[in-house]
Amino acid sequence: MQTGKFCDIADDFVHGENFRCGSFVIIEKGVVVGNNVRIEDYAVLKSGVRLGDNAAVEEFSMLLSGSRVGNGTKIGTYTKVGKNAVIGDNCKFTSFCEIRDNCILGNNVSMGSRGTLSADTHIEDNVIMKYSFVVTDTPVLGHEKDKKVGILKRGSRFGANVTIMPGVNIGENAEIGACSQVRNDVPDGEVWYGNPARFFKKQN
Repeated sequence: MQTGKFCDIADDFVHGENFRCGSFVIIEKGVVVGNNVRIEDYAVLKSGVRLGDNAAVEEFSMLLSGSRVGNGTKIGTYTKVGKNAVIGDNCKFTSFCEIRDNCILGNNVSMGSRGTLSADTHIEDNVIMKYSFVVTDTPVLGHEKDKKVGILKRGSRFGANVTIMPGVNIGENAEIGACSQVRNDVPDGEVWYGNPARFFKKQN
């Protein structure tokens, strides 16, 4: 195990081969990571976190208790992964992303910087989200207990600055143009854009 300076690592920490750890890292009890995992400076892994083989956590990022990260996934700088969130294999998050509690993400999901996924968001495989993407969950402000989130289905793609309103579902291989606010479900294979987003065309 290769570690930097001034780390606080629990005695029961379990790691695979070629584990590398930067300086000022905190790893709490019950954390298990696979082979070839890299944790950079000032990262925090809370209790019970699991990281697959070849995963990476960049500087100043935090993974909260019980979160799971798959093989080959990269958590970018200043990114927060919520409690019991599950992230699949070969995903990529750049910087300043927030994946809130109990989110479930499939394999090969990518998110640009400053993206936010509300708690309990479900994203299937091969979804691409450009920067400043947001999934919202509160239909009526001031009624935070009444939350709704939809599903982003396999192969859907989202341009920069897209907002998905509470409870909206996005179909397989659908595409949402940049700067759109999506208020209605989008069927499979359609292209929508605008504020509010409207149908533009079917995919070729």
